Amino acid sequence: MGVRMSLGPLAAYEAGYVRWLVERGYRPGAVADRLAQFRALSRWLDSRGLPVAELDRAREQEFLDARRAAGYRSYVASSSVRLPVEYLVGIGVAPLLDVSRSRSPVDRLLEEYRRYLLLERGLADTTIAGYECVARVFVQHRVRRCGGLELERLSAADVSEFVAFECRRMTDGGARGAVAKLRPFLVYLHVTGRIGAPLRWAVPKVADMRGRAMPRALEPEAVARLLASCDRQRAVGCRDYAILLLLVRLGLRSVEVAAMLLEDIDWRAGEILVRGKGGRHDRLPLPADVGEALVGYLQRRPPSESRAVFVGMLPPGGPLTRKAVGAVVCAACSRAGIPRAGAHRLRHTAATRMLRAGCSLAEIGQVLRHEQLRTTAIYAKVDYAALRTLALPWPEGGAA
Repeated sequence: MGVRMSLGPLAAYEAGYVRWLVERGYRPGAVADRLAQFRALSRWLDSRGLPVAELDRAREQEFLDARRAAGYRSYVASSSVRLPVEYLVGIGVAPLLDVSRSRSPVDRLLEEYRRYLLLERGLADTTIAGYECVARVFVQHRVRRCGGLELERLSAADVSEFVAFECRRMTDGGARGAVAKLRPFLVYLHVTGRIGAPLRWAVPKVADMRGRAMPRALEPEAVARLLASCDRQRAVGCRDYAILLLLVRLGLRSVEVAAMLLEDIDWRAGEILVRGKGGRHDRLPLPADVGEALVGYLQRRPPSESRAVFVGMLPPGGPLTRKAVGAVVCAACSRAGIPRAGAHRLRHTAATRMLRAGCSLAEIGQVLRHEQLRTTAIYAKVDYAALRTLALPWPEGGAA
């Protein structure tokens, strides 16, 4: 997957913007997303013939309106242009704006919440984005109902009413995720003194249906076709083949593949460092076939300033994002002629293969880096041979 060349008046500031984001703690995937937005803003300015010096509040709103009109759903909120504008103002090329006066109380609250999640909780940027989204929906609902935040008057009944109102429009999985993301925001409001009671306990539970379905793994024949679909005579095919092997052999998450750096591969020890969820770092053995695939790709990896292992094949070769890794899997499925599967399904496939090869659930949990064994226990259901020993014999005959 290539990276579009930058156009427009912001092209000269790209490298500095990337360094600025990295210094602020943004991870490779988040940097790539923000850089894509930066380039979109630059192309829009170029299409209008506008210099950076005219990037005022009115121009920002025109840019956002243009994205909405074009059907985009990402980076269309007024707060989404805060980072690029803050950088451009900071280096003195955009007009100085009174940010504190122009931002709403909701924006200021959510900015402080984001900083808390990043610095105090050490969460990944993708996780923070999900938490911030739910928090924004909650406070906007509060403003609509009360005419303002009025957090000092927030009650348990208000929290329950919001959950009941929002969750009726969601699937079970969506509702479960929403309430899980709402609780940390209520904790933040309490620890910062904005509310007097720990209202996280007022968030009702959603019926958890997880674990009742069978884990969906690809059959060995489908995996073979998926890997064979990569044209390893080409650099992009070598890259995609290495990505697929990491997913299906080690069960890495897509975000972990995207976050892998060149220095994370210890060739002498035969290990790789996996940068997991919540800032967790783990070392895993590097299987011989995965190592050979990585060598084949790295020998043809295009020149890039990025230290990410997997980069775009077109200049400037920026790091792949989590979504780009998922797109590699989807494209391979299309080439192989098998139903579309996501990167996480290959994680299920890795676990299922290990179980069928005789690995214990504890061993599988170590490879997948599960914090709790009950997370790994769902794979016990795919061990049909062991389950048959637990089945009771069917009674012969019976009452009519």
